[in-house]
Amino acid sequence: MGVLSGKVVVVTGGGNGIGRECALLAAREGAAVLVNDLGGTLKGDDAGSAGPAETVAQEIRAAGGVAISNSDSVTDYDAVASMFETAKKEFGGLHAVINPAGILRDGMFHKMAVDDWKAVIDVHLNGAFNVTRASIEHFRAQEDGAYVLFTSTTGLIGNIGQANYGAAKLGVMSLSHIIAMENAAKNVRSNVLAPFAWTRMIASIPVKDEASAARVERIKKNMRADQVAQIAVALCADGAKDTTGQVFAVRGNELFLFNQPRPVRGMARVEGWSPESIIDHALPALKANYTDLGASASVFSWDPV
Repeated sequence: MGVLSGKVVVVTGGGNGIGRECALLAAREGAAVLVNDLGGTLKGDDAGSAGPAETVAQEIRAAGGVAISNSDSVTDYDAVASMFETAKKEFGGLHAVINPAGILRDGMFHKMAVDDWKAVIDVHLNGAFNVTRASIEHFRAQEDGAYVLFTSTTGLIGNIGQANYGAAKLGVMSLSHIIAMENAAKNVRSNVLAPFAWTRMIASIPVKDEASAARVERIKKNMRADQVAQIAVALCADGAKDTTGQVFAVRGNELFLFNQPRPVRGMARVEGWSPESIIDHALPALKANYTDLGASASVFSWDPV
């Protein structure tokens, strides 16, 4: 008996990488799994294929598990809603959604094409809305449900060349937190993961020198997608029912709990502020508490510890 025995779980982006490992592990832990994957390229600029999702579903069935596949896009709300109805019809219920589906269209912001901005926002942020909005009423009615959404340290901390991705991923964090706040009384929980793992997204990062190549090899060896799947599946289980509204990061065998933005210092002025007094007094006083543009990311360098 696994931690998801009797559960029905939908996993998006389940044909490759982290999604694939989440689907396989959820099935091994006893869940009936709907494996969703558009089967497209990393940029999401093709028609896709039903092959990747069905291959994973077949692998689950071959191992004695229960699974079906779906190749609809998370950007299509009606298709997502239909996918959940299929899961409920085929398996008799729906209890959790794991949503790592994503694409990348990196580029410096001053050169970013409008279509590249919109496509990344559509998959990551609108996709997260679609999978949660299309299932939230079902979860509330049964007073049971879990979302595992995916953010990124690009959103939480920042990364040059990924303004579209970072904006979408920070939005996902806020979406998850508000879902958790609004639905705690109905026993519906939502958490987000910021994963470090070797996936085709990471494989797309250019290797420019020997040092970069060495880092890539360490990532491939020490930061695997199956390590991320462990906490994703755990957060869907009844044993995690008291965990909601949280932000986790996974790096190899390390788990991190992130804090969330809160005021760090305040100042008041009885007579009120003017632009001049802010420049002369407030900003110099607050400067010591500014967040550095890059140093805060050093603890999450690509080198495993």
